[in-house]
Amino acid sequence: MGLIFLETLPGPKIFRCRSCKAHSASYDSILSKDFQGRFGRAYLFKRVVNITLGPNEDRQLLSGLHTVNDIYCSCCQQILGWRYEKAFEVSQKYKEGKYILEKARMVKEGW
Repeated sequence: MGLIFLETLPGPKIFRCRSCKAHSASYDSILSKDFQGRFGRAYLFKRVVNITLGPNEDRQLLSGLHTVNDIYCSCCQQILGWRYEKAFEVSQKYKEGKYILEKARMVKEGW
């Protein structure tokens, strides 16, 4: 196994992995706070860091059928949420390439 290089985000408001405290996303990357995850509320982000992607999987979500990848913390492998790979409904195409981070899996720093 090699070294894990983690990206450190600038700015005062940062979301971190609840398990290992690795940086995951910046407050400035939030697109929406009105999402639902497996474990409660979730946020839609345009950019996240220090993650690894799981395999593509078709999943029926509240907003319809999507192809998604689960995302894991690259440091501790804790599941953090998912990435929208493809949306099958035209009204949901804006989510493609965006990330869901679940509030229950994150801690806030600098708030």
